[in-house]
This record gives sequence, structure tokens and C-alpha cells, in this order.
Amino acid sequence: MSTKARVTAEDLWRLGEGDVRRELVDGEVIEITPVGGLHGEVTTRVCRWLAEHVERHGGGEVLVGDVGFVLHLPADPDRVRAPDVAFVSSSRLPEGRLPLGFVPGGPDLAVEVLSPTDNPVDVQQKVRDYLEGGTRLVWVIAPQAKSVTVYRADGTARLLRPPEELEGEDVLPGLIIPLADLFR
Repeated sequence: MSTKARVTAEDLWRLGEGDVRRELVDGEVIEITPVGGLHGEVTTRVCRWLAEHVERHGGGEVLVGDVGFVLHLPADPDRVRAPDVAFVSSSRLPEGRLPLGFVPGGPDLAVEVLSPTDNPVDVQQKVRDYLEGGTRLVWVIAPQAKSVTVYRADGTARLLRPPEELEGEDVLPGLIIPLADLFR
């Protein structure tokens, strides 16, 4: 009986960027399917709002796409997740800048934009991973349902729909995104 070797975060990093987005869960590489146009449009809008807010107020870095975060979970210390959009506060940046490799720990804000093919169980696992990895705020955006579920580190969650507004809370104070504008 042969046993498959567990892949580490370092092994995943050595695979390089390539054409495929990847995450690492329980020592196995998970390839992420490319997304559709609506997903890309909503991701771009969220990134733009976050980036403009951070440019005006400072406080950290906004990252989009394939940036990996090593979550250091007790049961899976090498778990790597790559949110669609993330914010990392300046206080978490070693020497005030992003590392060359994966970012250690969860981002302060992780944003997942749902696609029609996303498995709800997998999405909930990602939310749990982020929160257990130190993320303070998770937004799961459902473009087709025109809703956002906000998950907080204290275990609370809230479903928002237009005309409500998405707020940066204590992670990005003063940030307000009208959902009517997000889902135009």
C-alpha cells in the first residue's frame, strides 16, 4: 500500500504561478476553475472600492486574485487559501511590506465572490478556514442573488441586500459600499 505524500505550502509555492489558480487543503492541491464575466466584474468593483479607500486613508494593502495566505490552522498548518480580494493591515506586514511568497496568516478581510458552480459546503469551509486563520471579516458576495453575507471573527453573520450598504467595520473604518452600486 502506497501513501500519497502531503504537499506543503512551500511545495505549492515552488509549483509556480502557471495558468491555474491553486489552494492547498489537507496536504492536497486543489485547482480552482476559471471564473465567468459577472464574477470578474463584481470582483473588480469590490477591489476598486477597497483600493480607493486604502489610498485615501492608508492602513494596509489590497490584494486581488491569486495571492495565497498560509492560514496555520491547528489541524492543517500548511492550508493555503486565495480569496478573490483581500485586505491586509499595515500592522500585519513584516517591515511594512508584503512578503515575496505567500502571506502568513489570514487577511484582515477576505472577499469571496460566488460563481454558479461553487459548492456551498466548500464556500462555508473557506469562511471557517479564514476565520480560524485570523481573518477578522469575511464577505461572501452572491452576484446572482444580489446579496452579501458578512461573517465576523466573533461568530456573528448578517445577510445584506440592496438598498443596504456593506461596511468596512473596524477593519476598514469609514468604508461604505452601497449594494445597489455593487450589483448594477
